[in-house]
Amino acid sequence: MQLKFILAVTAIALQSFNVHAQESIYIPKPIKELKLSLNASGSNYIKATLLNQTWVRWTELNPGSTVNQIDKDQVIDIGLRRTRFQLYGQLSDHVFFYTQYGFNNFNYLSQNAGNRKLQAFFHDALGEYKVFKDNDKLKIGSGLSIISGLSRFSQPSISTIVSYDVPVFLQTTVDQIDEFARKFSVYARGQVGKVDYRIAISDPFPIQTNGQTLPAIGKNATFTPIGHNKEYGGLFIYNFFENEPNTTPYMAGTYLGDKKIWNIETGFIYNKNATYYLNNNDTTYNDMLHVSIGSFLDLPVKHKYLLNAYAGYFYTDYGHNYLRMNGIMNMANGLNSNASYNGTGNAYPMFGTGQNIYTQLAWRCAADMLGKNGTLMPFVSYRWSKYNALKDAVSVAEGGINWLMNKQNSKLTLAYQMRPIFEDKGTNEIVKTKNASTGILQYQVFF
Repeated sequence: MQLKFILAVTAIALQSFNVHAQESIYIPKPIKELKLSLNASGSNYIKATLLNQTWVRWTELNPGSTVNQIDKDQVIDIGLRRTRFQLYGQLSDHVFFYTQYGFNNFNYLSQNAGNRKLQAFFHDALGEYKVFKDNDKLKIGSGLSIISGLSRFSQPSISTIVSYDVPVFLQTTVDQIDEFARKFSVYARGQVGKVDYRIAISDPFPIQTNGQTLPAIGKNATFTPIGHNKEYGGLFIYNFFENEPNTTPYMAGTYLGDKKIWNIETGFIYNKNATYYLNNNDTTYNDMLHVSIGSFLDLPVKHKYLLNAYAGYFYTDYGHNYLRMNGIMNMANGLNSNASYNGTGNAYPMFGTGQNIYTQLAWRCAADMLGKNGTLMPFVSYRWSKYNALKDAVSVAEGGINWLMNKQNSKLTLAYQMRPIFEDKGTNEIVKTKNASTGILQYQVFF
């Protein structure tokens, strides 16, 4: 069996070399999977994948930002948004395992305790038991997993996303009481008729182990280092047309016309006494409760085009006036006296207590639009959040175009983002004063 596996890998590598030697951009045939069958039918298998997403960005920095103590108003940086390796498989008719290893957000300022050699880590490591051999009605699993409630974008398949990135605000506690959106969990998931469900009981990490300085308790809620409670989450989806695949815990951004999908979803996440704040100098604890409703569409049109859309409403309650700034793969590391309320670099109010709306729309042009060079898929997205701690709403607009050279295996994305800048006027009013821009060029390799 090991010899067969080695020969298969060698054959794939030689085939890839020959194809690229002849055509540097387009691969006319789908890339074969790196998959080892464990039985004659192939229903039992082990599969490996790899993903790399490289970003080149021009960013208009928040007011007052500094880079290594030098004032900067804009920066061009290069970085790795994600580098991941997956190894998973159906070991028997009932036993499934899934692991994912890699790192995220590695640019010229990234460091681990002052060391530029950023540490990779296991994102996922779980085992799962399929109760019924011939269907997916019930799977019971445990381990380190992204499975949770709220939304499909709380557990996204990042190799298949439509935009240049996922709406990170829907990974609601990312790197606060989880490990890059993953927690130790016991869960049940499956599909019963047209209903896709997942229910999880999770064991959050203490906030004091996230590698950041613990903020002092104040007038606005923050995650508490006192006490420890389990987290409960659920996501329920009704499919009108085809059911979505149920192999891994992740949910696709698009199937590029391979499936006819339209569904509605509702979800929740709950954690008792997750945050605390000072109320007239008395320590007060708040429960964390997030609820949502949304709809996802990934619909082939005339067997040639594809319409992809999503719309969702999310009520996120972290506690009294909770607000968290975050900048993806931040490219600045300091502030001067002219600092905005956003903080340094590309940070803005990404998470908070309040109401949120997220919409996304994309159109995949004809699959053979560019002939042997693939096709194009333009997209737009818009996020609106009205947080209790801010007078004005957070609005983030994004748009761009994907060049699908070989579907998601080789993809080049050019995108633009406009984010808000907030200022504290000193009268308990935090208001939006202007917008800032970012241009992103991403190249994705997925195998």
